[in-house]
Amino acid sequence: MEAVDNLAHRGLRPTGGECIDRRMPRMQVYLPAAMYEQVKARGLPVSELLQKAVQAELRRLDLLAESDRYLADLVAEVGQPGPTQRGRAAALARRIARPAPKAG
Repeated sequence: MEAVDNLAHRGLRPTGGECIDRRMPRMQVYLPAAMYEQVKARGLPVSELLQKAVQAELRRLDLLAESDRYLADLVAEVGQPGPTQRGRAAALARRIARPAPKAG
């Protein structure tokens, strides 16, 4: 019962007894045997999990495309950055990427 409670906490429904909407197109997905066994053992709702994962990936790709459009518009408006601007941007990126110092 703990696995079912854990699924509900994540907004997922356990498999077994739910109604399948036959109006949706179907797609076959292959899983490695070990992953398949874990999914079955835990009663995970594979279709729902895959839908959420695909939705997240589509959103990620949309955001990347929007970033590319924004940068293209910015370059068209103000031009390509020069060596000084690129150096400042690289330094800022390194500072942001550096792990925060540990407290205490």
